[in-house]
Formats: sequence, structure tokens, C-alpha cells
Amino acid sequence: MNNQSLVKAYMAAIANALIIGFSFIFVKIALENASPSDILAHRFTVSLIAAVLLLLLGRNRLSIQWSSVLRILPLAIFYPALFFAFQTFGLVYASSSEAGIITATVPILTMILASLLLGERASLLQKLSMLLSVAGVIFIFLMKGTQAHSVNAAGLILILLSALSMAIYTVLARKWMKSLKLSDVTFVMISIGFIVFNAMSLAGHAAEGTISTYFKPFTEISFITAILYLAVLSSVCTSLLSNYAISRIEASKMSVFNQLSTVVTIGAGAVILHEALAYYHFIGTVMILVGVVGVCLPKGVLTRKKRGRSSEGHERDGL
Repeated sequence: MNNQSLVKAYMAAIANALIIGFSFIFVKIALENASPSDILAHRFTVSLIAAVLLLLLGRNRLSIQWSSVLRILPLAIFYPALFFAFQTFGLVYASSSEAGIITATVPILTMILASLLLGERASLLQKLSMLLSVAGVIFIFLMKGTQAHSVNAAGLILILLSALSMAIYTVLARKWMKSLKLSDVTFVMISIGFIVFNAMSLAGHAAEGTISTYFKPFTEISFITAILYLAVLSSVCTSLLSNYAISRIEASKMSVFNQLSTVVTIGAGAVILHEALAYYHFIGTVMILVGVVGVCLPKGVLTRKKRGRSSEGHERDGL
């Protein structure tokens, strides 16, 4: 891969992290008017509409064959279906801090799976940088403190399954994206999300006898704004960006880039929601950023530097 393609992949990964980082603010806004299951249903309904419009107005056309659908299906099942489902129900039993700490381990899970399934090998510097980035996220959540309830095993298991689903998706996408069309993968993923989350939401409303309130959140302008951001930018665009990046950079590197969303969320919360920043936010942010930079350094960069210094020393000795 040439340097230009690599730069584009890194830019896509950064843009993906930026969008996801801001999405948490819009989730908070949406939660004022709807339940988590309804938000996911409406999010992927609008996402599907946006994806169809992009296909109709754009130059790309779907060229999906059943053989391709069968290959894309596992990707869509792990993300968004299982990832969001495990995360949503896990948050019923686990605190957001507990969920944040467990989700921060996604890069480690991805690195292990990528090593086993793809044969990807990270250098010692990249492994240490990854651990530093993960530690930065965990440090922030630990310093914020967990909610005052006992740790619930069911919640932690569900969140761990959510993190594992994301790791498996990243590895599978890395393996298959090179032979699949980007727009086809995105459309199938969003379609699966639309089916799964609307089924979950409608089943819940049917059980409670509240089907008539299904579209009630759309009477609020703030909810419409939030859903448009979550659906168009944080679902359609991030699917395109992340799939593009995964097809060009190693799975473990892509998963570390997702840690940047924590930094963006902290900054956005301070600027937009006027949330207070503490010293541990800055320390954790530096740890995350240094870790991301370290993971992106070419393998053997330290070895080459040492060799360069050694050769310079020999030249001086010769003089």
C-alpha cells in the first residue's frame, strides 16, 4: 500500500472517531424523549432511508449477490446487531463507568483475535502503546468513579460480549472488506440493524400496549436533530469510514483509533454541555493520544534509530 492510501485510511479512522465522539451528546439529547430501544430503532430506520437516498442520487449502485450477502451477514450480525443489543441491555445492569472500562479493552481483544485469525503481528512498541491507550481510558473512568451499586455479573458479561462483538467485527471486516464493495457492505449492515432494532422496539411496545406512542418522539425538534446526527453521520458515514479504514490498515490499529472518541467526547462535553474537566481527564487524554501515535509508528522504527546511532558511532570511531 502506498503512503497516500495509508494517509487516507488514517484520516478516515480519525474522522470516524470524531463523529462517534460527538454522538454521545446526541444520544443524551435523544434519551430525553425516547427509550434506548426506540432510539436504536428510529436511528436505523432513518439510516436506511438515508442510505437508499444516497444510492438513488449517487453514482454507486448496489451489486449485491447472495454469495456476497452471506459473507456480509456475519459482519452485520456482530456489528451493529449484537454490539448494540448487548450494550443496550448491559447498561440496564451495569453502570456507564463499568461499561466504559470494559469497552476500552476492545483493542486488546482485537489484537489477540487479529494475531490468531489474520496472523497480524504488532511490535513491542505498538503493544505497549496499545496498553497505554487502553490504560488512559480506564484511568479516566476509574477516577470518575462508578455508580453506588454492587457490580452485577449479568451486566458485565453483556458488556464484555458487546466488546467481543466489536473485536470480532473488526477482524472479520479486515479479512473480507478487500473483496467486497464498500457501499454494499454498508447497506446490508444498516438493513440488518433496521430489522433487528425495529423488531426489538415493536416487541417491547406490543408487550406494554404502547404501539401508539412509537413515533411520538418525532414531535420534538431536539429528538429529530439528534436522530438525524446519529442516523446519517454516526451510522451511515461512520460505516463507510470505518469499513474503508479497516480495509487498508491493521485491525488492531483501527481499534485503537476508536479510543480517540473518548477524547472527543470529553472535549465536546466540556465545550457544549459545560461539563467540568478534572486533572485526570487531561492525564488520560495524553495517555490515549500518545498510545495512538505509538501504535501508528512503523514497525522497527526504534530498531532503525538504534542502528543509525550505532553506525554513526562506528564512523566516529573510524575517524
